Amino acid sequence: MKITEPEVRYVAGLANLKLTDSEITRLAKDMDDILTHMDALSELDTSAVEPMAQVLYQSEETATLREDQPVPPLGNEIALANAPLAGAGYYKVPKVIER
Repeated sequence: MKITEPEVRYVAGLANLKLTDSEITRLAKDMDDILTHMDALSELDTSAVEPMAQVLYQSEETATLREDQPVPPLGNEIALANAPLAGAGYYKVPKVIER
């Protein structure tokens, strides 16, 4: 097995997820299956495949990207104008993560 249940528990803890033992077991198997599949893909010969720098590209009338148009930034006063609570140039929000 490429990934163990303690590793799944560790990652779940980092993501602040509360998982049951059955979910941990299922996720460990699913993640192991994914990693096994990735190993199989890494064995493919891609030496003849030309690398792509970007999927979207400019090409005359069929261009898929627009030109950048610079705009001035909002500034703190306008950005915070509708904030329910602001202070020192920042939004103030209630604490949502407790550890």
